[in-house]
Amino acid sequence: MPGICLFPGSFDPVTLGHVDVIDRALDLFDQLVIGVGVNSGKVAMFSVEQRVKWFREIYRNEPKVSVYSYEGLTVNFCRQVKARFILRGIRYVSDFEYEKAIADMNRRLDHEVETVFLTCSPEFSTVASTLVRDVIRHGGDASQFLPEPVISDLASLGSEGLKAKVEG
Repeated sequence: MPGICLFPGSFDPVTLGHVDVIDRALDLFDQLVIGVGVNSGKVAMFSVEQRVKWFREIYRNEPKVSVYSYEGLTVNFCRQVKARFILRGIRYVSDFEYEKAIADMNRRLDHEVETVFLTCSPEFSTVASTLVRDVIRHGGDASQFLPEPVISDLASLGSEGLKAKVEG
């Protein structure tokens, strides 16, 4: 499937599950654009800029990957970056039902854009940003779920800095 693919999400925070899906998708597409979506209806734990920075650090040596933030409809961002494909990771059947509804809507909005689903590797099936945020919020060690740049940044905050970030 040659072409440009967009992997959209909030990625709050970036997890090893996200990295797994991206790494496995690299062989499928000519270019992979990671789109960090801005959702005004949600209060994020980490800034959009921070999430973009993490991905740029993780993929600094991968010329096929570019990272941007975006607002609005994903299909509109696809047009902007000339992506013909949207990549979505699936952990469970319930993920598929939700993601299929979004894929169907995107297809109705732009019939040129196709959604591709990749199931995550079994060791990452329980890794969800929501759960990782809860571990972080409650002072647990989330390092087993996070890529190194995220771990380093969280460690640099220290426990007091992280507590202030979580409460702020």
